[in-house]
Amino acid sequence: MSQQAVPPTQPARIGIVTVSDRASRGQYEDKGGPAIIEYLAEVLDSPYETLYRLVPDEQPQIERVLVELADEQGCCLIITTGGTGPAARDVTPEATEAVCQKMMPGFGELMRQVSLQKVPTAILSRQTAGIRGRSLIVNLPGQPRAIRECLDAVFPAIPYCIDLLEGPYLVTRPERLAAYRPKK
Repeated sequence: MSQQAVPPTQPARIGIVTVSDRASRGQYEDKGGPAIIEYLAEVLDSPYETLYRLVPDEQPQIERVLVELADEQGCCLIITTGGTGPAARDVTPEATEAVCQKMMPGFGELMRQVSLQKVPTAILSRQTAGIRGRSLIVNLPGQPRAIRECLDAVFPAIPYCIDLLEGPYLVTRPERLAAYRPKK
């Protein structure tokens, strides 16, 4: 696809999934999902819509919502927040791996590298990414500050990855974040 791609006739669909027992029970305000939505509003300059889901730390439920967003809702990008630590209930990476045909380990590697510059406990994070059909699924940590840092690191590659999956052509606001696409 060229840099001068024709704008999509339909907005891109982006799934946002917060994984949290407490937030799903109403005991805790979800700050991760809204942080992702705010981030997307800052960086994306092409039409898109978000589909938000909030689920507990239960692998079968996480898997079901990822499959629904990818297969039924046609999301080109699904971003999760939460459930990436070492605790027994943190199972988001396992759910992601279970539903993906291809894993994209470079996303997690880069996010941990960036986070380690801020906090030594970033080594405990198990963020990952993978491909399900024509959807890129990216797991993020749960804290809004870490969400922003991780997305700043990996988002420049996301539009081109979606191009390769034959998804919608995502355009970023270059003054905020330049998407990388190789010159043809």
